[in-house]
Amino acid sequence: MVVTQENVAVNGSRNFSSQDIADALRDRIRAGDLKAGDRLPTQAELAEEFGVERGTVRQALSSLQSDGLLSNTGRGSPPRIAEVPAVRDEPQTTMVGLAPRLAEAFAAPHVRIDAACLTAETLMLALGEPVRLIHEGTILPKSIDVRILLPSRDITLAFPVPVEGRTDDDPVHKRWLAQRNAQGHVLRHNLQSLRSSHGIDVRVTFRALPFTPPVKLYLLNESEALIGYYMITRREETVDTGGVLDMYDALGSTSLLFSFEKQAGHRDASFVEESQKWFDALWETITTDLTLS
Repeated sequence: MVVTQENVAVNGSRNFSSQDIADALRDRIRAGDLKAGDRLPTQAELAEEFGVERGTVRQALSSLQSDGLLSNTGRGSPPRIAEVPAVRDEPQTTMVGLAPRLAEAFAAPHVRIDAACLTAETLMLALGEPVRLIHEGTILPKSIDVRILLPSRDITLAFPVPVEGRTDDDPVHKRWLAQRNAQGHVLRHNLQSLRSSHGIDVRVTFRALPFTPPVKLYLLNESEALIGYYMITRREETVDTGGVLDMYDALGSTSLLFSFEKQAGHRDASFVEESQKWFDALWETITTDLTLS
């Protein structure tokens, strides 16, 4: 396939940089003039079209390759346009979007899930889907390693917090702590039961954060990062004693979840890698052992 010159007079009309050439080729990919599987012209042909040296063309192609737009590079023939990963639908709420991503992650032989969140509620519920698939025999990983960062019981939480201010005997904090512990116990039990029922090597570990996380982050097999913002709202909740808690809280299950995948290009890959480094640094430094009471 030959790249056509559209609406631009090259060959001496201006000096094209490698960025100009990369942008022009990206435009042709978006417009469908270059489709997945099409072979690019040779470097010599591109150099002639844009009136530049081959070194400038090589820099442009390197940029496209970094963005995941080229395949078959470095094999002695012109590269082809890569199959662009399908763009996911609009971000979904955590409760809706997390379960299918976990199910896909659990299809790997060695599963690693890292999570940093306010409580383990949505993770606990979303793990029901891959656990169900394991029990029905659809998937069967060899090992599962889950690491979870949750706020320490000893810190002053930014949220949830009573609207009227904290007291020495803070019922909102007690409620959060009870939920944190109960959800963590259920999550760990559901996963560790797979050891006896299916012979899977399972490890579930918690550590305590010295701060309130403003976002929830899920890292799946070091290849995908899912992030959602905690949106603070005022709400009331009736407790077992009949009283009402008036508090500022975040409903994590309704937070929109944004997905970044390593295979989606250089920018997404960088986000996944930096998110993993951030999580690992917290895990290994300022966090402490967390015991679910």
